[in-house]
Amino acid sequence: MGFHEFSSPYDWSRIAAYKRTAKAAFGGMIDLSVGSPVDPVPDSVRKALAAAANDPNAYGYPATAGTADLRAAIAEWFSATRNVDLQAIHADVVPTVGSKEGVALMASLLHFGEDDVVVQPKVSYPTYEIGTQLAGAQVLKVDDVADVASWRNVPGVKAVWVNSPCNPTGEVYSAERMAGIVAAAREIGAVVLSDECYALMQWRGATNSADDDPLQSTPCALRSDVCAGSAEGVLVLYSLSKQSNMAGYRTAFIAGDESLIASMSAYRKQIGQIIPGPVQAAMAAGLRDLESVKVQHARYRERLGVLVSALRAYGYCTDMPDGALYVWVRAKSGDCWTDMEQLAKIGIIASPGEFYGAPECLRFSATASDEAIASAAERLAR
Repeated sequence: MGFHEFSSPYDWSRIAAYKRTAKAAFGGMIDLSVGSPVDPVPDSVRKALAAAANDPNAYGYPATAGTADLRAAIAEWFSATRNVDLQAIHADVVPTVGSKEGVALMASLLHFGEDDVVVQPKVSYPTYEIGTQLAGAQVLKVDDVADVASWRNVPGVKAVWVNSPCNPTGEVYSAERMAGIVAAAREIGAVVLSDECYALMQWRGATNSADDDPLQSTPCALRSDVCAGSAEGVLVLYSLSKQSNMAGYRTAFIAGDESLIASMSAYRKQIGQIIPGPVQAAMAAGLRDLESVKVQHARYRERLGVLVSALRAYGYCTDMPDGALYVWVRAKSGDCWTDMEQLAKIGIIASPGEFYGAPECLRFSATASDEAIASAAERLAR
């Protein structure tokens, strides 16, 4: 039957009027809505892209499953940053054309249909729901997917979305909570879909001291103590968009249960969901260039700190998020759109919480330049 219809409040055209107001404000508009990177792509990535521009993987058809070098780089990255040995847990990998594509096609590639249920957090990235709708499956929203009693006995549950660190709230799950989700899902034959795209963006306990490890990642669903030493029934998604500013390169991957990955890879090959060859080389370079990731980590930590302080000065009750790249606040008026209107008058655009399932909240992105964040802070403090 093909893709099913979907419905969602996630429509950026809905903030067009607020942008017009913001552009007319003194000093112009500062856009803190969409989480689109603004910093340079690492030199290592650009050099790798150029070097591979005339490789056989460029003028010939590239490998759907990724080149041997890219697959090795993914395995090295998991070992170096996530404390995960993919081979030991019998996990496989497949590159995706950005993480959004991986999320949106997930339910369809897992062959879910109208009698199947996909669990997700009530407050979450909108594409989880859209992807489930596209497959014709049913969405079950719960307050906290770690509360397994809220979904374990629901008929038809086939998958559970986990997002840690969370977009938009910044919440980070402990290894114990993630292990509970994995165990409960296995009991009922459901797949855990763990969106870990912000895994290296953790701020909980950061002291800014020289002894801090900026790449101390959040718990991974494929870590042995979480998955009990087996990738069975677990799929993890990751993206280089934020760690390496490669959003335009569309570089991401899915790792986990080898039987599920094999089936998905076969379908991806037939529909041409393949990362271009030179981009695969650039992706491998980005995964290996952890020094550049540390530099980007420091940029985001500084911007988040400035933004949190400014939002407090404006009257929002907020703290540094545990993870991810956003400050999530409850609207001062109690309604995101009313706050959006007031913020637009001083030239600032946030994301309305309604996009993520919470119309009483707003999300401010730290993926703006240092100058933009400083200017926003000045306006918020007036």
